[in-house]
Amino acid sequence: MLYSCIHTHTNFCDGTDDIETLCRSAYEKGFVSLGFSSHAPIRKKTGLASDWHISEDRFPEYLDGVLAARRRWEGKLPVYLGLEVDYIKGLIGPGDRDFLSLGLDYLIGSVHYVIPPDGGEPFTVDDAPEAFRKNVREHFGGDGTGVMEAYWDAVDDMIRSGGFDLLGHADLIKKNNPGEEFFPRKSENYRRRLEKTARLAAQSGVVVEINTGGLIRGSTEETYPGLNFLRYFKEGNTPIVVTADAHRAEHLGGYYAEARKTLLDAGYTQAVLFGGKTQGRPVWTADPL
Repeated sequence: MLYSCIHTHTNFCDGTDDIETLCRSAYEKGFVSLGFSSHAPIRKKTGLASDWHISEDRFPEYLDGVLAARRRWEGKLPVYLGLEVDYIKGLIGPGDRDFLSLGLDYLIGSVHYVIPPDGGEPFTVDDAPEAFRKNVREHFGGDGTGVMEAYWDAVDDMIRSGGFDLLGHADLIKKNNPGEEFFPRKSENYRRRLEKTARLAAQSGVVVEINTGGLIRGSTEETYPGLNFLRYFKEGNTPIVVTADAHRAEHLGGYYAEARKTLLDAGYTQAVLFGGKTQGRPVWTADPL
């Protein structure tokens, strides 16, 4: 398996290292490519405050910075310019025209936020555990299953809406559910949600990432998606790309051996590698495991 990462964050958003440091680290680790995917600006479109999305005033600097790195590393390390865009129904999504018009190499579509049924402000499902618990209590009446359903509804809506190339950390909702405190992951209902989302992904033709970020940061005991979910993606012959969701240089390549084993256990014999765009369409090449 060749090493690459197209889910990479810098100090333009919630990462700690700059673009050049990450490029140098990827090159020294023998990576075949590196893609940057800052959290897209969110404040102007949604009104939500955030300290982990890139700010609108620094966005042009981010775009220029990645393109400059591409030129510096030409012939040594292919560098790709991407963006991770949140989906919040009615407010923002990767299919929005302003994102599609940027001419990026790729877009990652991700769901971090759920919209409370009480009309409260959207909140993130991967916030600190105490903050998540507080939001479930205050906005969902303590109904963890309701939060889970709202999350999967948002993921499914995003897939139907389209506009992105890579589905980010598809089962992020499990992060704050240790010991199944909020919802049972082994229930028939949860299984049906996984199966439905995997079927929608297969129909859409989107690529799905196996993301080792939760393992790297010690917040999960498995990859995103987990083994059972990956088996449903395999049934639909959905292509998978390995990423670290890196927020610092040392994360690059982290737990890739575990990701490989999980893919093999799910029945995959190959992953895919991103190779840029040709005539506006992403190029994915087979990467035997």
